Amino acid sequence: MSSDEASRSDFIRHIVRADLAAGKNGGAVVTRFPPEPNGHPHIGHAKSICLNFGLAAELGGRCHLRFDDTNPAAEEDEYVRAFQEDVRWLGFDWGEHLYFASDYFERLYGFAVELIEGGLAFVCDLSSQEILERRGTLTEPGVPSPYRDRPVAENLDLFARMRAGEFEPGARVLRAKLDMASPILPNRDPVLYRILREPPHHRTGRDWCIYPLYDFAHCLSDAVEGVTHSICTLEFVDHRPLYDWILDNVDAPCHPQQIEFGGLNLTHTVLSKRVLRRLVEEGRVAGWDDPRLPTIAGLRRRGYTPASIRSFCDGIGVAKRDATIELARLEFAIREDLNENAPRVMGVLRPLKVVLENYPEDREEELEAVNNPQDPAAGTRKLPFGRELWIEQDDFLEDPPRKFFRLAPGREVRLRYAYLITCREAVKDPATGEIVELRCTYDPETRGGDAPDGRKVKGTLHWVSARHALLAEVRLYERLFTRENPMDLAPGEEVTDLLNPESLEIVTEARVEPGLAEARPGDRFQLERLGYFCVDPDSRSGELVLNRTVTLRDTWAKLARQAGGG
Repeated sequence: MSSDEASRSDFIRHIVRADLAAGKNGGAVVTRFPPEPNGHPHIGHAKSICLNFGLAAELGGRCHLRFDDTNPAAEEDEYVRAFQEDVRWLGFDWGEHLYFASDYFERLYGFAVELIEGGLAFVCDLSSQEILERRGTLTEPGVPSPYRDRPVAENLDLFARMRAGEFEPGARVLRAKLDMASPILPNRDPVLYRILREPPHHRTGRDWCIYPLYDFAHCLSDAVEGVTHSICTLEFVDHRPLYDWILDNVDAPCHPQQIEFGGLNLTHTVLSKRVLRRLVEEGRVAGWDDPRLPTIAGLRRRGYTPASIRSFCDGIGVAKRDATIELARLEFAIREDLNENAPRVMGVLRPLKVVLENYPEDREEELEAVNNPQDPAAGTRKLPFGRELWIEQDDFLEDPPRKFFRLAPGREVRLRYAYLITCREAVKDPATGEIVELRCTYDPETRGGDAPDGRKVKGTLHWVSARHALLAEVRLYERLFTRENPMDLAPGEEVTDLLNPESLEIVTEARVEPGLAEARPGDRFQLERLGYFCVDPDSRSGELVLNRTVTLRDTWAKLARQAGGG
C-alpha cells in the first residue's frame, strides 16, 4: 500500500477498516462495481469505479465487475464492451471476476420461489398504472392489491406459468408482500418480477420471458458472489430495507452490508444516462465519445488522462451527501497533469502572415526549443525558421490600447526561441480592408529572443514557419450547457433548450509546427499560449485533427467574475 493510499480516510474506509480489525467476513474485503449496461460510463461512474476498485486494492481485497443486466429493453453488448474498456483505461482490472446478473437467472428464480413458499410474495394481476395509483403517498398508506392473499399454491402455479410464457407483458407481476403502510415507499409491496418478451436478452436470448427487477437481482447477486460491502449512491438509501429484507428471507449464501455515499454532479453538464442517450440518439452530439460529453469515452477523446480523472475523484472525496462540483475542478485536474507531462509545441489557430523583409529569401535555420520546462529530461527539439512566418491574428492590432503588448505598427516584440522583430507595415486587402500580411524586420543579433544591448520588450509571440508548417483542423470545445444546473428546468422547458450553441467551433486553417507530422491519435501536448490539445481519431495521414482539451487558464471563472463586476 502506498503512503497516499494509507493516508486516505473517509467514512466508508473507516467502516471497512473497522470490519477488518474486528475480523468480520473472515477478514475478507470484496466490493463490486455493478453497472447496468444501458449506456456508456461517465464521470459519475468513474467516482464509483475509483472507490470500489481503489478500496479493494488498498485493503488487500478484490473488486468484481458485474453487469446488472435485468432489463433487455435498454441493454446492449456495446455498453458492456464500453464499460470494460473504460474501467481498464482508468487503470483497474477485475481479473477473473467478471459477472453478469443474467448468470444467476435460474438461482434468482429459485429465490423468488422461496419467498412465495414462505407466503412473502404473490402474483398480482393489477396493471402498472393500477399499482401506482394504489401505492399511496408519503402521508397516506397504500391500498393492498386484491390479489395479495392468493394461496401459496396458486401463486406458485401462476409464477411458473409466467416463466413458461403463458401471459402477455403487463398481464401479471410478482410482488413482495411487505407493508402497504410503510413510510418508505419502496417497501410498499414492490414488484420483484415482470414479463418482457422483446427484445431478446443480449446474453440469454429468448430463454427467459420474465426478468427480476434491479432491487431483487442486485442484493442476491451480491450475496451469490460473496460481496462483503455493497457500496452504492444515496438514491438507494430508501432501498436498503428491501435489500436487507430479501436477504433475510431467503437462503442466501451471505448478507453483504450496503453502504451509501454521495453521488457526483458536475456544473454545466448532465450525468443522467437517459438524457445523455437522448442527446446521442437525437444527433445533438456526435456519439457517446463526443468530447463535449462527460462520458469516459468523451473525456478520453478530448485528451483527459486516466491519472487526471483518478486525481479528480480522489480530490473530491467520499461524503454522505450528494455534491455538485464545479466543472473547473475537473479541468484543474487535467491541467495539473498535462502541465507536468505534456510536451510543448507551437501552433497558430488563426494565421496572419509575417514577412521579414531583411531576412534572406533563400535562407533557413533551425532554432532550439524546450520540450517541457517542467521536465528537464524531456530535452529539446529543432524548429525551422525562415523569411515567412505565421502568427495569431489577434497578436496584432493596428491601433492598440495602452496595455496591449503584442505586435503593432512600429512596435518590437520577441518571437519565442527566435528573434526580436519590428512591424513596419500592415498590408490590407484593397477590397475588404482586412489585414492580410505584416511587413516586419528582424534583428539578427537577437537570436534566442534577447537583445545583446539589454533592451527589453514586453510581448512574446508564438509562431510557425510558413514554409514548413502543417495544416490542421482544430476543434475548440466549450461547455455543453449554458446553465450551471441544466436539470433545473422551468415549466415547459426542455434540457435541450439549454444546449450551448457555441460549444463547438471548428477552425480549418490552423498551422502547427512540422514535428506533429508524426503525432498519433491520443497524443497530448500544449500549444504554447493556446491550451492543451490532443490528436483526434479522425486524423488521417496528412490530415491532422486536433481537439482542445482545456485552456491554459479557467477562462469561464474570469468571465463569471466580469459578469459579477469582480
